[in-house]
Amino acid sequence: MADTWTAPAVERTQSPNVAPERQATEALLDYFRETLLWKCAGLSAAQLKARAVPPSSMSLLGLVRHMADVERIWFRTRVAGEPVQGIYWSDASPDGEFDEVDAADAEADFATYHREVEAARAVLAARDFDDTFVLARRDGPGETAIDIRALVLHMIEEYARHCGHADLLRECIDGVTGD
Repeated sequence: MADTWTAPAVERTQSPNVAPERQATEALLDYFRETLLWKCAGLSAAQLKARAVPPSSMSLLGLVRHMADVERIWFRTRVAGEPVQGIYWSDASPDGEFDEVDAADAEADFATYHREVEAARAVLAARDFDDTFVLARRDGPGETAIDIRALVLHMIEEYARHCGHADLLRECIDGVTGD
């Protein structure tokens, strides 16, 4: 029953205060992945789809869908070279992860997110932090090399920013705030 589904509770794992670089950064990335879902916990599918700050199309479910695409594109497409496309966005709908949540199945979208995080973890586990991949430049011709360390740091930044958005969205829905 998609109408009665609620986002499950999430136990966040604290990242260590003292640890080698890789352990510390991967733990912090996982903490932010858990924090995004923690911000959604206990909400119904309808609440997850709520756009709390019109005219923005941003919603908590949109953020989960967006991060599923981000995980997929960075790790599976760019690092691993898998021929996979975005899940929710396309050239015809570049913001589909946000714009098309009204008819979305929140439970299925959360399952997709979990699958993409697991796939990203598998790609990450097979690489060293000094390994590089090549990314076409957005601002013109050419390519740039990026190491896995820089990607993990970018993902931490991406999640931290969107967890801030999630905090505001959640507070607009039911007044709940958190760290």
